[in-house]
Amino acid sequence: MKPHSVVLASRNPGKLREIQQVLRDIPLRTIPLGELPDIPQPQETGQTFAQNARDKAAYYAHATGEWCLADDSGLEVDALGGAPGVRSARYAAQACPPEADRAAIDEANNAKLLSALEGVCDEKRTARFVCHLAMADPRRILIETFDTIEGRIGHAPKGHNGFGYDPLFFLPERGCTTAQLPPEEKNEISHRGKALRRFANLLRTLLQEEQEAEE
Repeated sequence: MKPHSVVLASRNPGKLREIQQVLRDIPLRTIPLGELPDIPQPQETGQTFAQNARDKAAYYAHATGEWCLADDSGLEVDALGGAPGVRSARYAAQACPPEADRAAIDEANNAKLLSALEGVCDEKRTARFVCHLAMADPRRILIETFDTIEGRIGHAPKGHNGFGYDPLFFLPERGCTTAQLPPEEKNEISHRGKALRRFANLLRTLLQEEQEAEE
């Protein structure tokens, strides 16, 4: 059976590394968006991570004719009523120039989050990372998975691994932030790592069913 190609609907290098790491043993050609002709980005208008993931997967699958895996993920902070939520990646968009790179955007997002939580005690800084994955073909959604990781928001960035809010996301049971974990250890416990392993198991089943149908 000819290996499937799957478009990875992200230009975030950190997300792409994590996705490709988990899927590396599956007979699959992964295609980051950066390797494709320029496709206009869809508007993310969903009110939930699930809806945004489904919409992105369907949009890029239709645009490319390939299977497409989309991730929508972010941070929910209880003291902020669940914010930044689906706006996690663009939480501080107004503070960033249009040409800002990912590192500058992450730094601005983290600064805004710390400012929003100024004076909030540790016990009320509880938060979680959320990840919803959806894979579509040009006609329908094929696979969806979801997972979370619980923690709290620190008072200053710590660690240089990871990306996004990782330097602020403190894990009490480990005594460090997710940015202080080695990449392999982070992937074992992270919201995206857990959702991706669920996804990989369902993808293997789907590929096996396709192979059996062709025999």
